[in-house]
Amino acid sequence: MKILITGIAGFIGSHLADRLHLLGHEILGIDNFSAYYNIGFKKENAQHLKSFGIQIIEDDLRSEDFKSKLPLNLDYIFHCAAQPGIAKTSTFEDYLSNNIVATNNLISFAEQCPNLKFFINIGTSSIYGAEVSCSENEVTKPISNYGITKLAAEQLVLLQSRRGYFQACSFRLYSVYGSRERPDKMFSQLIDCAINKKAFPLFKGSLEHQRSFTHIKDIIDGIISVIGNEEKCDGQIINLGTTQEYSTKQAIKIVEDLLSTKIHIQEEPPRLGDQIRTKAVIDKAQYLLNYHPSIGLREGVLEQINWMKNKNNEKKMSK
Repeated sequence: MKILITGIAGFIGSHLADRLHLLGHEILGIDNFSAYYNIGFKKENAQHLKSFGIQIIEDDLRSEDFKSKLPLNLDYIFHCAAQPGIAKTSTFEDYLSNNIVATNNLISFAEQCPNLKFFINIGTSSIYGAEVSCSENEVTKPISNYGITKLAAEQLVLLQSRRGYFQACSFRLYSVYGSRERPDKMFSQLIDCAINKKAFPLFKGSLEHQRSFTHIKDIIDGIISVIGNEEKCDGQIINLGTTQEYSTKQAIKIVEDLLSTKIHIQEEPPRLGDQIRTKAVIDKAQYLLNYHPSIGLREGVLEQINWMKNKNNEKKMSK
């Protein structure tokens, strides 16, 4: 099948492309290579994917021009592109344009694809609000511009399903980590600080925050399981994550144990929009998709540690 992945050079998009390529699908990607974090990381992901013959178009979904560069004979669209996180450097206009305007433009393109079987939106648990331990039926109370605009993007996609224009669903992901994780995310920073003896910036009050940290492999397992289950998933919002819950304090201890070191903490002011607790409730995913994440936190963090060490060694050898 012919599949388009938006945000293909990012953390989740690149892993999704890897897996779908291995399954024998024809993959096409689009990415605007945003400077939200070091573009070099995304360029490396892109080169990795291009080595398998995957075509990547550098363009922006916020511009109408991208539509002329994409084929219409697509079977699936996986929409991973977004303005992520809750960094102070991101403005409301960044979230509005990247998450709402870009999604609406992509929907307009998708409506022109005559053979489109399914549109998969990649959402987030940030949509729920400050304390999350609920099913998909819970009333959403996002506490950040990121969560608000991702909710709006999700509803724009599901509106097309309700109108009967094309089949679609949205996955709400919980605290994804693993190889290729964004450098501003917690485990990337923890591992980097541990290896390079740097202070880890910890937002005040977040030591006891709890998360359903979910390894990227388990997330990709869930996302791709929509293929073959389109009728069951059409119009659905589905949580993807592990039911295991860890505090930031426990996560730090795991990294310290695996690297046999002590991480120095540098306290930073509290971060506006930070969630206190996100525990995944995945009954629907289990029922619809037979979804059973299997990678424990220690195993998953070790995978990320080994990947980061290998990347560091490769850079040293190339100098």
